Amino acid sequence: QVQLVESGGGLVQAGGSLRLSCAASGITFRISTMGWYRQAPGKQRELVARITSSGNTNYADSVKGRFTISRDNAKNTVYLQMNSLKPEDTAVYYCALRAFPGADYWGQGTQVTVSS
Repeated sequence: QVQLVESGGGLVQAGGSLRLSCAASGITFRISTMGWYRQAPGKQRELVARITSSGNTNYADSVKGRFTISRDNAKNTVYLQMNSLKPEDTAVYYCALRAFPGADYWGQGTQVTVSS
């Protein structure tokens, strides 16, 4: 059974920082592409950041320069460091794993709320 367990969400003031973590189990992690997505109420889920098995990264334009995705294969964990947070970053953040096309897995989501 594949399981993704997220942690690190919470309430912060604008300009603050949070680090989200996602620990994967039940599947080979080191060869998987990992991503962070977010969804605000009434909006579509959007890709925030992605990191491949080789360490290549992609970011949404809205978070470039503020967020950093990284992975620790020894811990089967992917991180999202979020700096200079803005109220518009408020959303439920989801961890996702792609083992291969058509085999995607999702975490339960963690709430990030940024107050002005």
